[in-house]
Amino acid sequence: MTKLSIAVITGLMMTLGATAQAADGKATYDAKCASCHATGAAGAPKLGDKEAWAARIAAGNDAMMASVMNGKNAMPPKGACADCSDDDLKASMEYMVSESK
Repeated sequence: MTKLSIAVITGLMMTLGATAQAADGKATYDAKCASCHATGAAGAPKLGDKEAWAARIAAGNDAMMASVMNGKNAMPPKGACADCSDDDLKASMEYMVSESK
């Protein structure tokens, strides 16, 4: 195997690893979202509270992502997670929805 092949394979593995890590909704939730969504701080719907999430889930993922990106009520845009990618935020939102159905 040539050095170029090894470099290409290594680069692909690093990219795939970063993509998998970025899409870990539970990890993003735990690190960035739980401070409000685990406690209900400032009116945030608690993870697992089916009643609080029902209307949000019914509105659909696009509507929820708009709230995440733009902020809603006391939640600032991106939930004040300036270092979260859009994929991180989407994965976290999807994790919260899956835990709250």
